[in-house]
Amino acid sequence: MTTTPRSESPLPALPAGVPGPAYDRAAVGRGVVHLGVGGFHRSHQAVYFDRLLGLGHADWGITGVGVLAADRPLHTALRTQDGLYTLVLKHADGSIEASVVGSLVRLLLLDDDPEAVLAAMAAPSTRLVSMTITEGGYSTDKSTGRFRLDDALAADLAGPRPRTAFGLLAEALRRRRAAGTPPFTVVSCDNVESNGDLTRQTLLEFTRLQEAHTGDGLADWIAASVAFPNSMVDRITPATTDEDRRRLTAETGVTDRWPVVAEPYLQWVLEDRFSDARPPLADVGVQLVEDVRPYELMKLRLLNAGHQVMSYLGYLAGYRRVDEVMADPLFEQLVERYMRLEATPTLPPVPDTDLAGYRRTLLERFANPAVSDTLLRNCAEGSERIATFVLPVIRAQLAAGGPCDLAVLAVAAWARYAVGTDEDGRPIPVVDARLDRLVPLLRGPDGDPLAVLGLEEVFGDLGADERFRQAYVRAAGLLHRRGARRAVAELLGA
Repeated sequence: MTTTPRSESPLPALPAGVPGPAYDRAAVGRGVVHLGVGGFHRSHQAVYFDRLLGLGHADWGITGVGVLAADRPLHTALRTQDGLYTLVLKHADGSIEASVVGSLVRLLLLDDDPEAVLAAMAAPSTRLVSMTITEGGYSTDKSTGRFRLDDALAADLAGPRPRTAFGLLAEALRRRRAAGTPPFTVVSCDNVESNGDLTRQTLLEFTRLQEAHTGDGLADWIAASVAFPNSMVDRITPATTDEDRRRLTAETGVTDRWPVVAEPYLQWVLEDRFSDARPPLADVGVQLVEDVRPYELMKLRLLNAGHQVMSYLGYLAGYRRVDEVMADPLFEQLVERYMRLEATPTLPPVPDTDLAGYRRTLLERFANPAVSDTLLRNCAEGSERIATFVLPVIRAQLAAGGPCDLAVLAVAAWARYAVGTDEDGRPIPVVDARLDRLVPLLRGPDGDPLAVLGLEEVFGDLGADERFRQAYVRAAGLLHRRGARRAVAELLGA
């Protein structure tokens, strides 16, 4: 029997072995608004809140908001299923484990009804607004860490209705203050260092710009009243494919228009700071801590930067998936040595964490063929990811006089990849918001490999650091002469 996870199909009719929500969804309150519902939110935060609802904490259902036009197909699929969807965990032995998640109790698209989104955020029942808006969504100059007014936020300043996450946050908090409603907690779930602090900085800078017209003092109220806890989130979540849909139906009997697939590993570390009501997330496995920064740096510099180190070099060497790269002993050694010798020395002590064990777990997770992602997806928006994940490791090692040759080789490989052709001359579909500025630097008539380091929004003052420049010239030259695989072999041999 085939059962679609939707409200019209009784959940008790789900096939044996596929659990669904063990709570009355009609009685669930909407305590959370999430901006940017996609695969990761559905495999991560929504799962924790589903567990919370299962324990009887019925106030913490989620209103999921699609902020971008590209979110429409997913939201359309989820709406036909009343927000229900299947989480498919892919184990390393090839087996799958399916369950139906019910915490998304309402779905909104900003394009369709911006007023409904603002009303949901301003509602007294909403105690927490979380968001996944990608690393590039924070209007920050990577080289300085300072606020940078981008085109989208500038449009929100000029327009009558907000179209960005920060425009929505500002207007919703303005309405709550006017109504005497306590502010919600704002939780960033993006892979950005000090993501809560950065969210606070961006929102305060934006509202101060607004005050030139409103004069309402909202920024000071936000600064004094709203909590922005930093968080670290972790679960590898590849894009869902048609084969994933077919396999789910074939092996479980469940037909789902848009299931989400993920690895079994799951982690959320969150600072214990809230504006008002505090969801009992510790009851469902969230680590509530005083300071998330050590955990955050561990993940950013080992997992996220590790992905960058393998992905550009792996793609240039002819691989197309993460597990294929990790099946090559040379590239496994590359990632292991990068994490152990270059990234780990830059980390502060991480409470209750065995870093050697964490590195071993990462290598196992990367090698899991069941959840392997494409290198193209890891390489997308490379200028943002290199600046966010890899360059901080290089800066720290340069300051300490430590090794960073493997990280620098990854940066050179990113630049080589961004040229748009692989080592056999085949085109690469490069996705990068800065591509129009990158290409002239990478394909300049004088062929200067250092030209790209002049892109200050990525490299900042690092581009003028003579030690980095020399290391980069060596790495770029090695890639040019030897190709990616032989360059890796030569550096590892050295």
